[in-house]
Amino acid sequence: MPEKAIAWSDHLQVLAAKMGHAVAVTDGDGQTLGYGQLCLESHQLARSLVKKGVSTGQSVGVWLPNSLDAVRCAYGIRLMGAAETPLSWSLSPQEFQWCCGLAQVEWVITRAERVDQVRAWGLQPLLMDDLLSTEAAARQEALPAVCASDKGRILFTSGTTGKPKGVIYTHEARWIGEQMLKAAMPFVPASGDKLLLMTPFVHGASLLTFAWCDLGGHVLLHEGVHTEKLESLLECGELQAIFAPPTVLAKITYAFTGRRFQGVRCIFTGTQAMTASLYKSTCEMFGPVVRITYGKSECINPITVMTPAQTHAYFCQATRPAGACVGWPVPGVELRIEPASEEQEQAQEDIEGHAHGEVYLRAPQQCAGLIYPEGVVGHDAQGWHATGDLGFIDEVGRLVLTGRVADVIKTGGYRINPDEIEEAQTGGALYGALCVTSLPSDYWGEVIITVAQDVQAGWDVEARDRVAGLSKYKQPRLYVALPSLPRNAQGKVSRRQVAQAVSQRFFLRDGAYPALHPLPSFDSDPARKY
Repeated sequence: MPEKAIAWSDHLQVLAAKMGHAVAVTDGDGQTLGYGQLCLESHQLARSLVKKGVSTGQSVGVWLPNSLDAVRCAYGIRLMGAAETPLSWSLSPQEFQWCCGLAQVEWVITRAERVDQVRAWGLQPLLMDDLLSTEAAARQEALPAVCASDKGRILFTSGTTGKPKGVIYTHEARWIGEQMLKAAMPFVPASGDKLLLMTPFVHGASLLTFAWCDLGGHVLLHEGVHTEKLESLLECGELQAIFAPPTVLAKITYAFTGRRFQGVRCIFTGTQAMTASLYKSTCEMFGPVVRITYGKSECINPITVMTPAQTHAYFCQATRPAGACVGWPVPGVELRIEPASEEQEQAQEDIEGHAHGEVYLRAPQQCAGLIYPEGVVGHDAQGWHATGDLGFIDEVGRLVLTGRVADVIKTGGYRINPDEIEEAQTGGALYGALCVTSLPSDYWGEVIITVAQDVQAGWDVEARDRVAGLSKYKQPRLYVALPSLPRNAQGKVSRRQVAQAVSQRFFLRDGAYPALHPLPSFDSDPARKY
């Protein structure tokens, strides 16, 4: 049987012919990229890479901020069959070298100001202007279809419990994932319908770009949340859709408290739990337009979906079980719950009537394997992937997430999922972003702590009051304020890094009544409170 092939080039040329001069992408500075130009320049970039000796399946690093160049690279690299390896613009030097080493990156497309850094780390930098001006770039005809089983993309896990792992996707998995994402769209955008993306292009923002542009829409690609630009777009009613994980939604609802905006038909959200208080604020501002999905670095979104109407019905219930409901699996995705004995015993107390444990998934769009320093590790013999997420399937078939296996806190003989505590404490008036984590303790095993940023006087009292209804053993024993909460390259708060930041500033006095004392170097830190 002949090897399957993916005709990326043919597909993009047909799309460009259909859409003509319509705008595909606009960046935060107002520069635009039309569909015809996207097709032309992506093909130019692909041919230049081939001329330089880049082979199919080879990792090509892309170290760029959210920009038109990032979009050109994403399309161009896959056209010629290499493995696009997007690297967050905010990576530290150590993180950058770690990720490039795992993925065996040799070439890195970047900007002029970072060329010397790339060379210093033994890699070969490439500049967009050079790639689009070579002789090889001048040809216009379509490129051959690429081998479906070749490596097509390498992402990296968030690294919340250790150093990131590489995630390998084949071209076939990329293609299937994009078709599934388009099929699960709440509506088909008309030409010119605008989707605003503000998160790093390396993960969810790029997936939605491919899907939205495939359907003929117009992507606005901004670098972060800029409230002045956002306010102008919202006031004019120019946006039909927004991709906003809960952390971004919280910034938007806080910045425009009390405002009501018309025109947004869908807010795509995921990556973290949507709390009831955040949903209420979002609904008051935009209406019932929130669409929740579940995705993983290891499986292209969507795994599960909850439409805006379903999301609204869920949050309008008088009572809801503990956890974050992320909806029903999309066609082709299989889920199972694998009980973990100790966690299961505790879960039965908390979630009566539901089998609780680690979520396993099997799907046609999931990754081919994970890259560790020791080599590539695939899924089990049946193709199941252990997600590391804890959860259960509710009585109507929806997946409800309750935490992370690695995040479970063991304190005083109990096993606690910090997500439940975070949900109860999120939304206070006297503090901003918040994280529940733990510190090691000889007396308790681990001590639960609540860490917040942007605090005002009395914030800890307010946070304590919000968990008064939880069992005593679930209530945090310590409260700490930091100038900011450490986040990983994908913008998620890292519990491990938050705990490290606290340990760098404070000494834990252990015992039945633990306390934190500032270390000498941080004794004058005005942000500390405990």
